[in-house]
Amino acid sequence: MIGDLSPNTQAILLLTAPLLVGHDSRAEAPLSAKEYSRLAFRLRDAQRQPADLLTPGAKEALEDCSSIIDEGRVRRLLDRGFLLSQAVERWHSRAIWVMSRADAGYPRRLKSRLKELAPPVLYGCGDVEILGTGGLAVVGSRHVDDTLVEYTEAVGRLAAVARQTVVSGGAKGIDQAAMRGALSGPGKVVGVLADSLEKAAMNREHRKVLLDRWLVLVSPYDPSAPFNVGHAMQRNKLIYALADAALVVNSDVDKGGTWAGATEQLERFNLVRVYVRSTGELGEGLQALRAKGALPWPNPHDADELVAALHVAPEVRRVPAQDELSFATQEAPPELSSARVDGAAAVERARVSRDEPSEPARELFMKVREVLLRLLTSPMSESEVGTALQLTAAQSKEWLERLVAEGVVERGGASGYVVSSVQSAEPVPVAARVGGSG
Repeated sequence: MIGDLSPNTQAILLLTAPLLVGHDSRAEAPLSAKEYSRLAFRLRDAQRQPADLLTPGAKEALEDCSSIIDEGRVRRLLDRGFLLSQAVERWHSRAIWVMSRADAGYPRRLKSRLKELAPPVLYGCGDVEILGTGGLAVVGSRHVDDTLVEYTEAVGRLAAVARQTVVSGGAKGIDQAAMRGALSGPGKVVGVLADSLEKAAMNREHRKVLLDRWLVLVSPYDPSAPFNVGHAMQRNKLIYALADAALVVNSDVDKGGTWAGATEQLERFNLVRVYVRSTGELGEGLQALRAKGALPWPNPHDADELVAALHVAPEVRRVPAQDELSFATQEAPPELSSARVDGAAAVERARVSRDEPSEPARELFMKVREVLLRLLTSPMSESEVGTALQLTAAQSKEWLERLVAEGVVERGGASGYVVSSVQSAEPVPVAARVGGSG
């Protein structure tokens, strides 16, 4: 059974998976996501792969990584081959597949959007191709009244009509209502579970839609893992990362997984537009999310309107000024002052014009491109660029990488990004000037 897994996936499972089948409570604790990321970076820097740790020549690779991870601990984890074979046999008998970040089939959305935060291993049951279809994430509380259940089922049914996948967390209440509505279409559904994947995969209610390729259940945690509050919180980012937009049907304020996932998206990741229900009694939670930047759900009446709501680029939200941040009170260097003003103005002009026919994301990039190039006449890090232009870290990185791909900016190692030597001698194209031809 282990032969069905790629050598890299075998190594990653041995290092990171608890392998709960036949688990010994005295066994070595697997590497945390943070620990594994450090190890993976070290292997990559040495032009090695996780599979190299399983080869006869693994001694050198293990010694090279000993400065960041205890070598003895890594060896003990890698020696769990028999336990892994037991686990894989059990997973196969339940039609559960497993893949790692090293596999070609691993969802690109998770890799590109979450980077090193993408889980090292994914377990799942059902059609893995659904994970790449995007769609609408629908989330909310477990304990809701019948009115909200009916509302959520209707949203799921409309998504099915529009041929848009529904992504949710599989929990009771809003999650299951959204999935149930979509499957009744029938439409495609992704359930991102925080626990008990094995039990869900064996559920009689799920078997037919799994076999008919309408549903895929996926989890970053062992298929036998019980419920864990931390796991439920951590998997939220996967729900958003797999979608094109998100709808929060209801939420408590300052507590609960729905609140944590939505605020994390609004304040940190900004991967997709976050909508909140805009009809009926909203409650303090939805109102608080609106204050943080969530948008009112446009209540689409047909498939075209739903698709339009899903496929609008997320806005670039203003990052608080330095004196608003409790953890960063130091002022920006004087030489960045004029660039900060110009850059903020360019971003604001792009926001004002985002409803024009041109593609919003491309328009925004072109409006600030010249400012970026002017900033990078001396090396700057992603965070310094973000501070100067009042951008999120994710947006700064995306634009900087686009300029690197164009060949007009190059990475200067620890010093950050800088205009390439060729570009610095050339004028910026007219089409790229801030504010266009005007």
